[in-house]
Amino acid sequence: MFTITFRVRTRLKLPYCSFARSHKVDKEKKQVTVEAGILLRDLNIELSKHGLALPILGAVSEVAAAGVIGTATHNTGIQHGILATQVVSLTLLTSSGEILECSESVNPELYQAACVHLGCLGIVLTVTFQCVPEFYLQETTFPSTLQEVLDNLDSHLKKSEYFRFLWFPHSENVSVIYQDHTNKPPSSSNSWFWDYAVGYYLLEFLLWISTFLPFLVPAINRFFFWLLFTGKSEHINLSYKVFNYECRFKQHVQDWAIPIEKTKEALLELKEVLENNPKVVAHYPVEVRFARGDHFLLSPCFKRDSCYLNIIMYRPYGKDVPRLDYWLTYEGIMKKYGGRPHWAKAHNCTRKDFEQMYPSFPKFCTIREKLDPRGMFMNAYLEKVFY
Repeated sequence: MFTITFRVRTRLKLPYCSFARSHKVDKEKKQVTVEAGILLRDLNIELSKHGLALPILGAVSEVAAAGVIGTATHNTGIQHGILATQVVSLTLLTSSGEILECSESVNPELYQAACVHLGCLGIVLTVTFQCVPEFYLQETTFPSTLQEVLDNLDSHLKKSEYFRFLWFPHSENVSVIYQDHTNKPPSSSNSWFWDYAVGYYLLEFLLWISTFLPFLVPAINRFFFWLLFTGKSEHINLSYKVFNYECRFKQHVQDWAIPIEKTKEALLELKEVLENNPKVVAHYPVEVRFARGDHFLLSPCFKRDSCYLNIIMYRPYGKDVPRLDYWLTYEGIMKKYGGRPHWAKAHNCTRKDFEQMYPSFPKFCTIREKLDPRGMFMNAYLEKVFY
């Protein structure tokens, strides 16, 4: 039983606005207040003009500020949380027309819910982000093996601020990626030929062939690791230009967070299942990232440091590929190890699952029902979550 009270800022009296602009920058506090519809792509550029940056970003910046926090978007780095952990405060327009402000000091219970809001609490109007001084990142990529990385996971996490790795299913191959602050000037060892002619056009063609001959997938994974990932490479640029990368293929994706201490067990079990079931094929890579725990009610990292295991199946030339066996196998392993799905990615969970995954799920439901008793902000996806 929860008693929820909110401090009301005002009733709705809004002039026309785009909801996609930067409001103000507080250079002393290193904070920026933005309209919730602003794309991170545009925010990154605006912050750079003021010598500021967000301390962490997802892979894509063609997304709105409200959506990024509301779906618990993340990147990697055990010193860093999901992007919502950068939210100092936000304002929310409820179904009754009230505007509520929330932060750690104003409506703190609502703040814990609204930072990962799923779009079901109201319309987010503004968001204030905590920033840091603008910085450059050096990305270093080098080959390793799955066993080596898992055996030395703590060491890798300590060596690099933004550590992640890519595992190539049906093999032991791993590409380790370190991203760290640097004072070096921008530079890159990338080339159009290897990134596009080989890494895009040739890969897409071979994956299309594999839709007729699925047994080729393991060989394709090993071939592209040998072709593109056996050497060491470096790339230096402004932080947001390193955090962001181009998602070139149409794809199906799942991304679950498990307790970080379960990383090794979960990955080795997934590897074993694929080895014992040759008819189940998996495209590369399985991307493995890490995030610090937080206290947002529906954050996949709620009260635990987490490892995200992102699996992918490409759609070469838009063609769908069989993935059900892989999907169900992966989901079963994630649930076994206490996983929680990324809210913006595919999953097959229902309210019954979420009640088991999230200790504070009832509290979030109470807040949602108080703010939107008639279900104004419900849709087909949210009905599966809450009913």
